[in-house]
Amino acid sequence: MNGILVQIFAPLPILAVLAGACLIACAQTGLASARAAFAALRPLLTAQPDHERDKARALLFRIEAVAELHGLMRTDRLAADHPFIMQALITFANARDVAHFSAWVHQAIADRRGRHARVIAFWNAVADAAPAIGMAGTIVGLIGMFAGMHDPATIGASMALALMTTLHGMILGNMIAGPVANRLASLSERELAWQEALAERMIAIGEREGGAIRRPSAREAA
Repeated sequence: MNGILVQIFAPLPILAVLAGACLIACAQTGLASARAAFAALRPLLTAQPDHERDKARALLFRIEAVAELHGLMRTDRLAADHPFIMQALITFANARDVAHFSAWVHQAIADRRGRHARVIAFWNAVADAAPAIGMAGTIVGLIGMFAGMHDPATIGASMALALMTTLHGMILGNMIAGPVANRLASLSERELAWQEALAERMIAIGEREGGAIRRPSAREAA
């Protein structure tokens, strides 16, 4: 049993399949997407979009209260621990008007959607490439096996390589990269949904309060 486990977890086939699949994914999506894809593994486990949505909804009541009592310019004094919300509050308070904020927030969300899409595309590319890399390793192993038919002692290692690369390709593609891509896609959809809802509500608050968030200075007017 231990001998089987040693063969299954042999580092060479694992690294060969992983490196080959990642290289193909990099060629398809770019090196920057690869860096972002591996960085996304941390929020993959820690992201809580539903909790962030609820906090954003609660913040909206405070934004409305501050806007009614003190004006839109004071909304940047509200505290938020999410970087998107904090930047939205700052931009909301300092924008020339609601149209300016609307343009910024929709572009910011579009940029986030694009970054998410590139990360998801990388993991989907890994999931697609891994089984093919595994089959390539199988072919290499079979070639080595047939080339060493004159020496029976070498056949076992070549056969193990042929089978292990196929196994690792299936595991990487169907049990790791594919589920990671699907999980990130779900998180992205839920995160962008509450951010879009927050943006639309803030725009509505700005329009209700008169549309002008701040007056331009004399220098800006000139």
